[in-house]
Amino acid sequence: MDATDTITAIATPPGHGGVGIVRVSGPRATHIASVIAGVLPNPREACFRRFYATHDHAPDGLIDFGLLLFFPGPHSFTGEDVIEFQGHGGPVVMDRLLQATVAAGARLARPGEFSERAFLNNKIDLAQAEAIADLIDSATHEAAKSALQSLSGEFSREILALVEAITQIRIYIEAALDFPDEDVDFLADERVMASLKEGMTRLEHILQRAESGRLLREGASVVIAGKPNAGKSSLLNYLTGHEAAIVTDIAGTTRDVLREYINLDGIPVHLLDTAGLRPSHDVVEREGIRRANEAIQQADLVLLVLDSTETTPGQDLALLWSSISTEPLPDRLCAVFNKADLSGLATGLQDSHTVVVSVQQQTGMDALKQLVREQLLGLGHSGDPILARRRHLDALHRARDSLQTAIDNLQQSLAGELVAEDLKACQDALGEITGTVYPDDLLGRIFSSFCIGK
Repeated sequence: MDATDTITAIATPPGHGGVGIVRVSGPRATHIASVIAGVLPNPREACFRRFYATHDHAPDGLIDFGLLLFFPGPHSFTGEDVIEFQGHGGPVVMDRLLQATVAAGARLARPGEFSERAFLNNKIDLAQAEAIADLIDSATHEAAKSALQSLSGEFSREILALVEAITQIRIYIEAALDFPDEDVDFLADERVMASLKEGMTRLEHILQRAESGRLLREGASVVIAGKPNAGKSSLLNYLTGHEAAIVTDIAGTTRDVLREYINLDGIPVHLLDTAGLRPSHDVVEREGIRRANEAIQQADLVLLVLDSTETTPGQDLALLWSSISTEPLPDRLCAVFNKADLSGLATGLQDSHTVVVSVQQQTGMDALKQLVREQLLGLGHSGDPILARRRHLDALHRARDSLQTAIDNLQQSLAGELVAEDLKACQDALGEITGTVYPDDLLGRIFSSFCIGK
């Protein structure tokens, strides 16, 4: 970042609106404001001003009139002097006002450059900067709630607290290595091992919440699977609220993977209905079954729909799955016993992986949604989700691997230098999340995905 540059951008979405905002940040912000709008307002007070086009840094024709706001640095979003011109939200007006700021000495901002400056000026850390974009892009209430928690610093505080705990262990170990005459045998000190295991527990807790948050950000892949005529397509139609799939009494109606996007009680879900799993000599149906098995193995959750007139709850899920498919057992599998209106079974949750419903009568469906929600978000097990990105998960996995290696090396009484190096690798991986440590190209990759003006 060139600290001598003053940047400008339209901060409101393109198109027509009642209000449009042009934002300016940098050392020439106040000069630009005085050229375009005259006298500056008091800090953080909105004042009505006329906005003029400029020529040779002097007013040259009225553009618009509206509100002018001044946020002096370092008490601003970017940490620099910030000016906001709030005028009428027409694209021509906004473009003329933007060009006026450029003529007065600013340059057009790159995508995400305002947030990047806030990060580089220590106003926010990297996780908070990413949470800004995630909050803007939130597709559900739950996603927005989790993004706001990260923006407020909750995610960062947990990471920093864990880093501090790891740092204290490193200080103890490296002090023992630097002063061997003190006879501190940390390899035999049970407190070191206890501290490392406590750190692992905390790291696993954060990782579980981050995994749930990834689903809120990217959307969860939920596959509906089972034998033909178990009610898979009827369940898809119920959850989507429209006739997305053809429903008939003829087995094998669904030949391909049907994909629908829904908001399931605040969780963005990519819902996939698949071909019925059974032996078949039909070439087209066999291809549909192959695609079904492929989708099942990639899913975040598989809803195995079963006919409750043929199979009753209480059986082991692995056994149920093996009776239907020769493919590996999915990582997450729930049994949905359908047609309770015919079998006479009571609808509702049976356990954490089983529910009884009647799609035809629409009974037990709230229990099904509750089951899906708890399976995807792990509610009641690991706390509220953290709206994490793939890079956060990658860093957390690397931190966990390094910490586990440190524990293993300590248990095997290997050289203390190895344990200290493992802990440093753990710290560095965690530091990538908040931005205390980052590769040279990381900032460009992150902020280039932001919208211009943010």
